Amino acid sequence: MTRTEMPTRRTGRHLGATVRATRVRRVPSWWRDTSVAVFWAVLLFVSALWVAGGGVQALTTVTGALTSTGRLSGLIASALLLVQVFLMARIPWFEQAWGQDQLARTHRLVGFTSFNLLWAHIVLITLGYAAASPLGLWGTIVDFTLNYPGMLLAIAGTVALCMVVVTSVKRARRRLRYESWHLIHLYGYLGAGLALPHQLWTGQEFLASTASTVFWWSLYAVCLAAVLVFRVGVPLARMGRHRLRVIDVRHEAPGVTTVTVAGSRLASLAAHGGQFFHWRFLDGPGWTRANPYSLSAAPDGRTLRFTAAHAGDGSSRLAALRPGTKVLVEGPYGRMHAGTRTRRKVLLMGAGIGITPMRALLEGLPQGRGDVTIVHRVSTKADLVLDREIDALAKERGAHYVVVEGHRAPGRDSWLPASAAHLTDSEALRHLCPDVAERDVYLCGAPAWMDAARNAAREAGVSSAHIHLERFAY
Repeated sequence: MTRTEMPTRRTGRHLGATVRATRVRRVPSWWRDTSVAVFWAVLLFVSALWVAGGGVQALTTVTGALTSTGRLSGLIASALLLVQVFLMARIPWFEQAWGQDQLARTHRLVGFTSFNLLWAHIVLITLGYAAASPLGLWGTIVDFTLNYPGMLLAIAGTVALCMVVVTSVKRARRRLRYESWHLIHLYGYLGAGLALPHQLWTGQEFLASTASTVFWWSLYAVCLAAVLVFRVGVPLARMGRHRLRVIDVRHEAPGVTTVTVAGSRLASLAAHGGQFFHWRFLDGPGWTRANPYSLSAAPDGRTLRFTAAHAGDGSSRLAALRPGTKVLVEGPYGRMHAGTRTRRKVLLMGAGIGITPMRALLEGLPQGRGDVTIVHRVSTKADLVLDREIDALAKERGAHYVVVEGHRAPGRDSWLPASAAHLTDSEALRHLCPDVAERDVYLCGAPAWMDAARNAAREAGVSSAHIHLERFAY
């Protein structure tokens, strides 16, 4: 491969910033294992309540089978709905154990499963009661709606959940701005809350025994507490403790802004380069919506810095921020940091604005000369962001920095430019980093690009356990 086939570029500017050395905080693997065990334990206990309530015995008749399986599907749907709320609570241990990418996929899988089981519950229960009632199907539906305690609230909750699910389908998400999708998604909390009275007033497994009543009330209480503590209490407490304020807003490139905030005792946040925060800027309308931005510089104990592209109303507001603006943060989150590193050598790959956490990782990773290679993928030179800083850091730290420039190779899903289309993705990766199979690989960029880069790394001999990435697509 020649420089013409895969253009590279180096630029330089000395940084002068000093990064405070922080102890690398490893993420215990048992956090994730424990969360999985608790998840299955909840589902098993819910199923046990159904069995104890005569669920198996009721399967001997058609009416009983419809009603009993409807009860079981409703119980599991309720439990999964609460798991959804728990996953949305932004609990640090869950975020750090799973990472944004896995957590988002789990959230989506659990959500659609819960929704399908919810409708199975509605249909089966209705058919079961109608089969045993002289009112018939439509009469049973009217009777449910008007005469059963909490049913109108449950219907309203189901409508709210339908809005959330419909707008979570990929085709619908593409048509929505992030701000609109985020607002609609909050109806998931409303749906879960409106379903509570119906379940506690009429649900057989909720009322069958003291143990079942205590279990369900406790499950709801834990989820509510998690939301209030981590979505409301922690950001407000940090606002008072750290007194974060904007100190600098810099135009980085067309449509790209770098924001630096400062505060007191920021070292206690234990943030690392490569992680992200959810940011709220108290500067007027729109402050209630949090946006996830990765750190673009390793934390120094005094400031936090991120660099973001203007992709929506929230990120477009960044350019208009003024020094002194108060800031609310949630985090740090994500597994793109030194604590997930498993090998001495590391390959950092970022495309477009995805290079920003790689820049922070380059700055914050403990490393020897030659341990780190950083690949910066852009379509044109105008798309380069933070390249001078990255080049200066690479020279100071003995890392290898390569800019891969050019429009995407046509006719295939690839992380390469058209000038390197004669090579396979894995061949190009091994050319740039011959010992890639012996490294941890960190990726950040558009979802399709990350998929192509991850596949190339796998084909080059890197196992999934050594590939780290985060997806921020909503």
